[in-house]
Amino acid sequence: MSAAAQWDADNGLEQLYAQHWTGLVRLAYLLLHDRGVAEEVVQDAFVAMHATWSSLREPEKALAYLRRAVVNRARSVQRRRAVADKHLRRGLGERWRDAPDAAQPTLEEAEASLVWQALAALPRRQREVLVLRYYLDLSEAEIAQTLGLSKGSVKAHASRGSARLRTQLSAVSALGEDES
Repeated sequence: MSAAAQWDADNGLEQLYAQHWTGLVRLAYLLLHDRGVAEEVVQDAFVAMHATWSSLREPEKALAYLRRAVVNRARSVQRRRAVADKHLRRGLGERWRDAPDAAQPTLEEAEASLVWQALAALPRRQREVLVLRYYLDLSEAEIAQTLGLSKGSVKAHASRGSARLRTQLSAVSALGEDES
């Protein structure tokens, strides 16, 4: 029996929190692009795990469970945002489309924004796989476990997502060169 299997919920989550809070918040932030909401998502995942700790069949896989919970909660936030945006746009009508941009981003912010926009435009699974792979540096096996996919599916989503991201970013780059 592993040491993790012998922990009670308080001790187990205390260890996980100390070691993985920052990485889990980073994961949620990369999916949501809002630090406050990312912290809430991770906190909710820890609270839910505390409530179900005794039913974990393999406590040593608790980190994978937390990652999956964070991804699932981020999806829920994204769905709620999409519904709220849809209703907001419908309510504002023409005023929404004609509203001036309030912030003038710096060049670095604009470039980062282009990457975020291209990443956000990817299908959900491709985006999640790329974030887990390149921002959290997880292996294919860890990504597969986190998302509940096979390793082959992880490879396929990573390949398709990377190709699509390259295409989107090179198209934007070509537009910028034409304007110069």
